[in-house]
Amino acid sequence: MERLEDQIRRLIIETLNLEDISVQDIDEDEPLFGEGLGLDSIDALEIGIEIQKVFGVKIDSSDENLASYFSSVRELARFVARQQGPAT
Repeated sequence: MERLEDQIRRLIIETLNLEDISVQDIDEDEPLFGEGLGLDSIDALEIGIEIQKVFGVKIDSSDENLASYFSSVRELARFVARQQGPAT
């Protein structure tokens, strides 16, 4: 089964149509915004919508920790895993 981090990297690439980037090109700890992958707030919105649809999690836009959840692929995977709860 594909790792959650890899699923999220693939989701980012497909959602944003990043044609010149592969899953291996995105480091799990690389910042998604600014210096790292260079995404912007519109990208974050699109990724957030897809994360909710694909993984069935709720993203609360008023959550004060929201920016930290989207800081890297690893943090996004941790957020999704916490939202999904323990595997059955």
